[in-house]
Amino acid sequence: MNYKHKIVFLDIDGTLTDSSKNITPKTLESLMRIQKDGVKLAIASGRPSKGVIPYAEALELEKYSGYILPFNGCQIINYGSKEVVYKNALSMEVVKKAYELSKKYNVEMITYKGDSILSETDDNKYLLIEATINKMDIIKVDDLLDNIEETPVKCLLLGDGDYLEKIEPLIKEQLGENANVFRSEPFFLEVVPQGIDKAAAIAELISGIGIAREETVAFGDGYNDVSMIKYAGLGVAMENGCEAIKEVADIITKDNNHDGIAEVINNIF
Repeated sequence: MNYKHKIVFLDIDGTLTDSSKNITPKTLESLMRIQKDGVKLAIASGRPSKGVIPYAEALELEKYSGYILPFNGCQIINYGSKEVVYKNALSMEVVKKAYELSKKYNVEMITYKGDSILSETDDNKYLLIEATINKMDIIKVDDLLDNIEETPVKCLLLGDGDYLEKIEPLIKEQLGENANVFRSEPFFLEVVPQGIDKAAAIAELISGIGIAREETVAFGDGYNDVSMIKYAGLGVAMENGCEAIKEVADIITKDNNHDGIAEVINNIF
């Protein structure tokens, strides 16, 4: 079928999945239908790759040559071929500075090593949320920096939402132009390479596969989805989303527990 929109970008938590972290049958059915008609799907998430893969499998992205954009777009992977078509890592200078700031402001910093989480603690409640959501093991170390073997694509600062809201601008200011700093959840403060966010990753991907910005659709709910929703040809915010995303969306759909994605997909395709 010759649809106006050629590719759909999906955040996971609070968007693609319901409160139980499952894709509802109606939403799954709508997304499988459009793939059979030739529309591409791409999962764009703050999660590491391991946390994205179960949903890529559920949507059969390998069969339909869809894409995953983990780490808020620091990587782009063609899930059909498993080829990493784009990757951007932090500099060790930024990682060290972020680590110093985590100590200064008394918050935990974690990063990733393969399919595991590197951390100086194993009982921080926000760390346990990250590990549980992504089904990742925690490697507890005495010194985070001493155990980083390959420059990471992302560091994550963990803390209470109200406190992170206060220190976010301070950390942004001190890291300056060397990193992009934003919250993906109230309790997660992301530190990723400068110029990297979901919108930048979408632009990178579609330029490589010959799809126009106007032909893109994106669904999201969180702070880290704002750039993506603003950039997409059709940006859709979930009813359960933050106010910032609703302000920039073209459409506000039903919440993630009531098939908000399916409602829009079945209307436009």
